[in-house]
Order: sequence, then structure tokens, then C-alpha cells
Amino acid sequence: MSRSERLFALLQALRRHRRPVSGRVLAEETGVSLRTLYRDIASLQAQGAGIEGEAGLGYVLKPGFLLPPLMFSPEEIEALVLGARWVANRGDDPLQDAARNALARISAVLPPELCETLEASPLLVGPGSALPASSVDLAVLRQAIRTERRLSITYRSAEGTASARVIWPFALSFFDHARVVIGWCELREAFRHFRTDRIDAVEVLDDRYPRRRQALLRAWREAENIPQRRMLLP
Repeated sequence: MSRSERLFALLQALRRHRRPVSGRVLAEETGVSLRTLYRDIASLQAQGAGIEGEAGLGYVLKPGFLLPPLMFSPEEIEALVLGARWVANRGDDPLQDAARNALARISAVLPPELCETLEASPLLVGPGSALPASSVDLAVLRQAIRTERRLSITYRSAEGTASARVIWPFALSFFDHARVVIGWCELREAFRHFRTDRIDAVEVLDDRYPRRRQALLRAWREAENIPQRRMLLP
């Protein structure tokens, strides 16, 4: 285990304890000697970690302390790289640029040994099927979702029939073969899924929809019987 991994493991162990915990317990949880444990705590305190306490009394991590980016574990780095590579390959242009910029920022603050893990990650994204072109700007859809704005859209069914809809968009799903806006449809009075390549026109309306986006997302998950564990974020 590298020093960075060891310090990360120690911070994670401290996070699990809301009350002061002895150095001996922390040493056992992290698999190091008590002497190394005390040295690691001193190193973290010198780097600004909010650790209070001393030998013989126990240690506690101050509430609200955030782990700095340099404390990513190698597995977390590989997960970030794989996700960013997928977005850079399958996202729209603004998201592709954002994924590359995010990786560059992470690389700039990682210590050398972890930076090598990021740059040499063996996890690759294979080619997927060609995505159908979207007639609308996905950035407009994402902004409407973030600001909880109603959308007026012209939508074509699979048979080519056009209809005017007003929807409450609350999620944008990226599949290998399509991108789908998930929203409440005022016309159908139900949740509906709209492929972006079938949206011919979109207008962001001035007013917000009457329910919060997170509440709609929860209700949709329940309606679709989608377990919480399948969602990375609430």
C-alpha cells in the first residue's frame, strides 16, 4: 500500500467513528503499527486535515471536513477515468469537453504515484453503435432540467406522427443507442420518455414546473420499479 493510499484509508476510518477513537483501534483497522499510525496522523494534521486529539485520549475528525482530491484511491481513480472516457466518447460536444477538462484538473492535483495510475489506466471504452443525430441542443435540455423549467416540444412518434407536448423534464438518460429525456407529460398526465432524436423543436418556458425535480425523480423510480441502488445519485 502506497503512502497516499494509507493516508486515505486512515481518513476513511476516522470518518466511520463519530466519537474519539483510540490510536490502537485505528491502527488495527488500517493494518499499520501504532508508531506508523501516530506518524500518519501527524502528517495529515500538517496537511490541514481537521483531526483533533492526542495519543492516549483518542482522535476524531471534525464534522464537515472534506477529503481533498489527491486522496482518491486507485480504484476510485480508475472509476473516474472509465466514466470520463465513456462521456468523452459518447456524450455531446460540451460534455465531451467537460470530461476531458475534469480529468486534466484531477491529474493536476494528484501526487505523482496516483497521477501515473490515472494516465496509465488500462480500462478502455470500446466503440458503440452510431448514435442518431439530435435535432435539438442537449445543453438546452440539461439547463432546463437543472432549473426545473417546463418545456414545449414538438415530438415525433416511431411511426412519424408529430404532436405538441408540454413536459416537466427531470432527467436525461444516455443509452448506447439513444439519448432519452424523462419527464412528466401534461398531455398524457403521466411519466413519458422522449428520444432526443425525435424532438423536432424545443422551447424553454419561463415558468418552473410545480414539483421539485428530486420529487419527480423519486416518483418515477417508484412507478418504474427501479431500485435505489441502480441510481448513482439520488
